[in-house]
Amino acid sequence: MTTDTEASVVDDGGSATAGRRRIQTTSLAQEAYPILQRMIVHGELAPGERIIEPTLCEQLGISRTPLREAIKRLANEGLIILRRNRNAVVTRIDPTELEHLFEVEAGIESLAVGLAAERMTNTELKQLEALQERLERLHAKGDRNGYFALNQRIHALLVAGAKNPILEETHRRLLGRLERARYLALDRLGRWQESTDEHRAILEALKARDGERARRLLGEHVQHTGDVIAAINTR
Repeated sequence: MTTDTEASVVDDGGSATAGRRRIQTTSLAQEAYPILQRMIVHGELAPGERIIEPTLCEQLGISRTPLREAIKRLANEGLIILRRNRNAVVTRIDPTELEHLFEVEAGIESLAVGLAAERMTNTELKQLEALQERLERLHAKGDRNGYFALNQRIHALLVAGAKNPILEETHRRLLGRLERARYLALDRLGRWQESTDEHRAILEALKARDGERARRLLGEHVQHTGDVIAAINTR
């Protein structure tokens, strides 16, 4: 067991499985948080699954105090439910809540990209184009985890392009509750390619400084993902 004052993170072989990572850092809760979040998003901690603190402490090489801090942060984001005198559990995916979340997300990102079409610099657009090319290469390689991480980064950059910190903060607060759904949607046959094509179309609208078209395309893109999740949950 490591102490709370040791530094650095060791990742054995780059595996996505958190059981192979050992955290050693002065801010253990900050290091534990993204790993636990990723485990929930990728389904390693399934909806409804109990959070077994001794097991996670052993996997991550940390004590209960920083682990609990990370759990509280995830609870604030709606990914974990805290229960008095009982194990916390991973929040189940609620289809009705997801429908509402995707409606809000579509509105926020559409507003943001419309502003971004006017406010992004040419340098930022070139950066976005480079990321789109990387996204397409990851899709061609079948690297789902790499694609997903880059996809999330692109969405964040689109919102940041609006140059509106309040909009950006609001978007960031929603992401944790939507990431699981977006990851699940990539499993749907055809959605991965469709999503890649939609990203390319949004980029072309931004390069043309066509805010109305970019707004419409991004709203449709987010809603398409929501529709895929709704179809999966009604099977």
